[in-house]
Amino acid sequence: MKYAIVTGATQGIGAAIAKKLAAQNFKLAICARNAQDLASIQTELMNLGSPQVYTQVCDLTHKSEAISFAQFALEELGTVDILVNNAGVFIPGDICDEPEGQLEQMMQLNVFSAYAITRAVVPQMKIRKSGHVFNMCSVASLKAYPQGGSYSISKYALLGFSDNLREELKTSNIKVTALCPGATFSRSWQGSGVPEERIMQADDVAEVLWSSYILSQQANVEMIVMRPQFGDL
Repeated sequence: MKYAIVTGATQGIGAAIAKKLAAQNFKLAICARNAQDLASIQTELMNLGSPQVYTQVCDLTHKSEAISFAQFALEELGTVDILVNNAGVFIPGDICDEPEGQLEQMMQLNVFSAYAITRAVVPQMKIRKSGHVFNMCSVASLKAYPQGGSYSISKYALLGFSDNLREELKTSNIKVTALCPGATFSRSWQGSGVPEERIMQADDVAEVLWSSYILSQQANVEMIVMRPQFGDL
């Protein structure tokens, strides 16, 4: 039996990853802010093949709730093979003009939640000398762009967190992969006017994550960059 934690698992990339792992018979612990969405995807994941899906409603912008979810997941699963730090928020803006507090909001969810949950989960991985941490970075982690503002700052920080964590955990046989996708279809793109075929599918990211997970213990994919075929939007 394999066990995984996926944050922000009710839509978009997070949901696609959870579905992929469910189809591989993983027991899952997932979280999101909406109880109805969690209940809906819990049923779907178990229908796909997951033996058990544990859910918790939480707001990961609050450190206490991030730690509480990690503790809940460890108690229910017992052990963790895969941790996917996927929860995040995108708010466009320019650094000098965006609303006060926007940086703090995105750092709390996009970076600090991953930091807190990882610190809670990794000690158990160290005991087993096994595990794989996936951090959902972005092409915004790699290049500045108009209206990137605090979002891009937070994603640069998450990539830095990933790089440092990987270096720290090498000798414990724990892998760390930074996923850096470009535009990927989710609710946020609905009504945008951008044709769906111009944007990557969330399933594409899930498939790449799985392909990197199933490599031999001797190999670690450190960073994955994905963009739509015709480039960034």
